[in-house]
Amino acid sequence: MSLERAIELAEAADRRAYPKPTVGAVVVAGGEVVGEGATEPGRTGRHGELVALASAGERARRATLYVTMEPCAHHGSTPPCTEAVLAAGIARVVAGSLDPNPEAGGGLERLRAAGVDVELDDRFEARRQNEAWRVWVRSGRPFVTYKVAASLDGRVTVPGRRWVTGEESRRLVHGLRAASDAVAVGMGTVRADQPRLDARGVPVVRQPRRLAFGRGPLPEGSALELRPGRLEEELSMLAAEGVQSVLLEGGPSLGTAFLRAGLVDKLLLFVAPVLAGSGQRWVDGLDEPLVPVRSSSRRVGDDAVIEAYLDEP
Repeated sequence: MSLERAIELAEAADRRAYPKPTVGAVVVAGGEVVGEGATEPGRTGRHGELVALASAGERARRATLYVTMEPCAHHGSTPPCTEAVLAAGIARVVAGSLDPNPEAGGGLERLRAAGVDVELDDRFEARRQNEAWRVWVRSGRPFVTYKVAASLDGRVTVPGRRWVTGEESRRLVHGLRAASDAVAVGMGTVRADQPRLDARGVPVVRQPRRLAFGRGPLPEGSALELRPGRLEEELSMLAAEGVQSVLLEGGPSLGTAFLRAGLVDKLLLFVAPVLAGSGQRWVDGLDEPLVPVRSSSRRVGDDAVIEAYLDEP
């Protein structure tokens, strides 16, 4: 159960190491937890392994280290964690995920070569904690979540209503904005609604960048950034600027364009318990069916929220 505890530690840290990944770690000796921790904030904050090893002290010798992501094997803003693991005398390492960073990965192989018993216990729960960072370092673009609010018959508007979904769902969306590096819509939505796209009524560490994909001009006084280029090129430029995650709130045309280009990583479909009977559907048409690799659903107020990953993080 110690890997589960490491996952809990990273979850409780709540992305505090951003823009670095947040890693949880637990040291177990003689069936007892002797040290634990999670990645510290700041560019030079210690990785979770180092926090746990420091907590364990001499009790780390011949112990087992459980960690949500394999120890890094390169010198970045901090020294390689593999060196600290070897210096502490750890006998066994169990990792919940591999490091997708081509510069830092290979930690388990480095430890194995040094005589440490290593095991990869690949966990979706461990990978999803740093899902945006993983896509950012692996693919050179932000992790894209397409958020949709729709009726039971798939319409994005309901006659006589300002909002499709309920208040609880809308509050959750503001929380998603607060947790995202950028929020985006298309120019059609800009012209029709002039959305603000900021996070309101929820705790906010920093407001997301607010983007409009498509041809301008933007309305006078708009606080949005116009991104007029090809989607792939714009996402690449955003990634180079440090944007790891984009919450796509655009209408069906923009959402479908992202889906057709294979640029949506996760779909969040908020479904309201109403039949609209008319209006535009939330997807315009695809070349072929898209089958999520995993999906789940939950209730938020009166609405249902379906979360579907189109690729593994």
